[in-house]
Amino acid sequence: MRTKRSLLLSATVLVLCAGWAALPAGAQERLEPLFPEDVDLWVNRANIEFRVYKNEAAIYEFGRDLAKPYFWPLEASNNRQVTRSWPMLRKPSDESRDHPDQKSAWFSYGDVIPEGMEIKHKRKGVKGIDFWAEGPDCGRIVCVRTSKGENDQNKAWVTTRNEWQTPDGDKIMDEVRKIQFYNWTTARLFIVDIDLYASVVPITFGDTKEGAFGVRVADSMREDRGRGRITNAEGKSGEKECWGQLSAWCDYSGTFEGEQVGIALFTGAANPLPTCWHSRGYGLIAANPFGRARSGSPARKDKKDGENLVRLDKGKHLKLRYALFIHLGDVKQGKVAEAYEEFKKMK
Repeated sequence: MRTKRSLLLSATVLVLCAGWAALPAGAQERLEPLFPEDVDLWVNRANIEFRVYKNEAAIYEFGRDLAKPYFWPLEASNNRQVTRSWPMLRKPSDESRDHPDQKSAWFSYGDVIPEGMEIKHKRKGVKGIDFWAEGPDCGRIVCVRTSKGENDQNKAWVTTRNEWQTPDGDKIMDEVRKIQFYNWTTARLFIVDIDLYASVVPITFGDTKEGAFGVRVADSMREDRGRGRITNAEGKSGEKECWGQLSAWCDYSGTFEGEQVGIALFTGAANPLPTCWHSRGYGLIAANPFGRARSGSPARKDKKDGENLVRLDKGKHLKLRYALFIHLGDVKQGKVAEAYEEFKKMK
């Protein structure tokens, strides 16, 4: 069932992408981009709406009252949602109510240490500031500016600027986040480029499993309920085989309202840090480039506590690239591996 949203249309920018001619035979198998006659991107006061055929494909929420920006809803090309609606939508009442900080699809991290700054409010077990959890003792990622939406022949994009703030509202770090949207005949792709800038003080990313680019799938797709399956780029499947492993991508496929759909999280080939995966049968996959020994990753168990933590000197940048690939069918039917190869070629 589609979610109907009323939107604030003040200062709205509409981007229309030109239609494409019919695809040649076999184009779908190559995931050749096809834009319908009416693909648009709306930038509103507190969110960005992505539309296909005038229907809602996704909304990116960034209002200043939020703990962090997130995508919700996210819909496959058959209009089936692939992520959990709670806590953004309080109904249906039978939807799971655990981990309220896991809002559909988001980027954050559970231990960000601003060196030399006093932290007045700290969570137990966190050396710095927790941006993964939400609450009065947690940090907030606040969107302070958005660009106008833009487009060319086969994509639409928008850029946002965020401040990572302490629980008291003091900025510790700046971020530029660019979102690109592609629409294929049976799949959708959102590329998210993240530029973290240590503009205030040196930043160290502590050792925790709570990070960083995460997706919480719909309850009907959960692996622990026998309705879905986690698969990584090496062909391993299931929570036990994928948890904490190094991989270029991870997919979560299952059923929604009787139809097979899935969502894969891709990591950029040029990312300076390898990615371990926080993959859970209860519906979570998250790409974590920062966790070390304490994160519980088998791939990093040889790293001593605190060894090789990622650090940004003041004035330095860290650039990361991720993508959300929303497809029909399971990991094979949805051609996830092929789509990742296409993603690697994109600028």
